[in-house]
Amino acid sequence: MRHSKLGVIEEIAKYAEFPVINAMTEVNHPCEILSDLYALSKIRNDFRNDRYLFVGAKGNIGGAWKEGADAFGLKLRQCCPLGYEMEGVSNFTELEEAVKGVDIICTDSIPSEIYPDFKDYQITVEIMKMANSNAILNPCPPFYRGEEVSKEAISSKYFAGYNFKKYLLEIQQAILIYNLTI
Repeated sequence: MRHSKLGVIEEIAKYAEFPVINAMTEVNHPCEILSDLYALSKIRNDFRNDRYLFVGAKGNIGGAWKEGADAFGLKLRQCCPLGYEMEGVSNFTELEEAVKGVDIICTDSIPSEIYPDFKDYQITVEIMKMANSNAILNPCPPFYRGEEVSKEAISSKYFAGYNFKKYLLEIQQAILIYNLTI
């Protein structure tokens, strides 16, 4: 079920005689992050040892990365302007500082009304070069070239976004199969 309010999904699940899957709310997007973590498990030695940076405002993608970090013991930090921070995560306001020592850089699209606040937070190839040598760029779709990510970054060796999304169907199927067996 997709609904903006997590409470609505939780209320339906409370009374339903069948499993209710949270497909997305305004505070989290768990299936998307499960898919990304599964994709990472296919290409990294141990994704749990990587260092993660989420560049964006608190919201459903950032919230889902925080939930994933809490569940899997991931090292997650956030980079954003003041006022957009998530609680319980190390926060940076300077992108060049935040990216140092990072393996996986995740972004979310920036709503037009707050885009002016994020104009200095675009992930470029130069920013990616400041991360660890094996760093991966994983922008959450829809992403916009020239906004949260540069055109060159999307065309670079760092970009893994399309490869990651091929696992969405497998994860959705696994969630359905699991729920059909409980």
